[in-house]
Amino acid sequence: MTKVQNFIGGELVDSVSGATMPLVDPSTGEEYATAPISNEQDIDNAYAAASKAFVDWKRTTPSSRQKALLDFADDVEKNAQALVEAEGRNTGKPNHVTMAEEIPPMVDQIRFLRRCGKDVGGQVGRRIHGESHLVDPS
Repeated sequence: MTKVQNFIGGELVDSVSGATMPLVDPSTGEEYATAPISNEQDIDNAYAAASKAFVDWKRTTPSSRQKALLDFADDVEKNAQALVEAEGRNTGKPNHVTMAEEIPPMVDQIRFLRRCGKDVGGQVGRRIHGESHLVDPS
């Protein structure tokens, strides 16, 4: 049986409490994995790790950020089959549907977003109810 863990600070870790729950494939009823039941301490640990990582990330150049996002998109494409199979087990959705309807738009969105850092001077653009908003990450 597969053991799912939290990914915090670049490491796979169990929940602080050690509590888990079964993951069940809805198309078969089979328990195929356990997943952590995270609590407030796990969230605080993840937030602290993300805050620490942001210190370096905010100092990276737009070109470096773009490269990281392009590399991520490439990794999604390379690992598409594994991602599709995991999603299928988790949701019961047919693999061919996920491969056709979710992977291509996901990769396209990642590649689109990598341009935002350069196009809007390192800020993230958002459209909310017809209005444009810029969020300054500094």
